[in-house]
Amino acid sequence: MEANAQINGQVDYRAGDGPLLRVPQGPCTVEPGADSAVLSWNEDGKAMSTAIPRADYDRFVKEGRIVLRGG
Repeated sequence: MEANAQINGQVDYRAGDGPLLRVPQGPCTVEPGADSAVLSWNEDGKAMSTAIPRADYDRFVKEGRIVLRGG
């Protein structure tokens, strides 16, 4: 189920085989799945999204880098 969240720390992802990129701090939506979580946000007026491994997502939440909002 999609949830509103806040990026409060360093959350990196890899686009294909390219370099690590960073999700900017600020509001986003998260749709967790069994194997991955999809993060969506706006950056410079563009809608952006990425899938990150579920283990990374769980670690980012535990460390407070991703904070779920609104129950």
